[in-house]
Amino acid sequence: MPNYYKTSMVVDNLNNANAIELDNFDKKLDSVFNQYFVDSADSSIERWENDLGIMVNNNYNTEYRRSVILSKIRGQGTVTIKLIENVAESFENGDVSIIENNALYSFTVKFIGTKGIPPNLDDLKNAIEDIKPAHLQMLYEFSYNPWSYVKTLTWQTVQANTWNTLKVRE
Repeated sequence: MPNYYKTSMVVDNLNNANAIELDNFDKKLDSVFNQYFVDSADSSIERWENDLGIMVNNNYNTEYRRSVILSKIRGQGTVTIKLIENVAESFENGDVSIIENNALYSFTVKFIGTKGIPPNLDDLKNAIEDIKPAHLQMLYEFSYNPWSYVKTLTWQTVQANTWNTLKVRE
């Protein structure tokens, strides 16, 4: 801009207003761009769910809904142990190991990343059920603290907890 605009209040106010509008436009542009990726989508979560045939439930938080969408996307293709593990990993506490038992037409989903039953087990079951071959039975194995672990705790620690909390205590 020419030097004589440097002292103009009118031009200064116009430039400030333009800067605010350009900043708002940039934020809205980023938001629209983020809707194309599951990991950053927020306002388009429902569209992702509809596109993938997932039942929309607004009672769940956005992170949880994203994990269901990611599991559905990862669950497409030929079913392998790695595919089932990838689908499980998209859920909270979904660190699993898959153990095949071909003679019994089954496989076991063993939770190795956490003790106890994950909070979203039913959704994980549904996701795996959607991708696994129909003739295979799916079993689950959870890990808990053994009695030998509880024996090492002080009576004060044991008394302050319930058995349900002790068996999954880290």
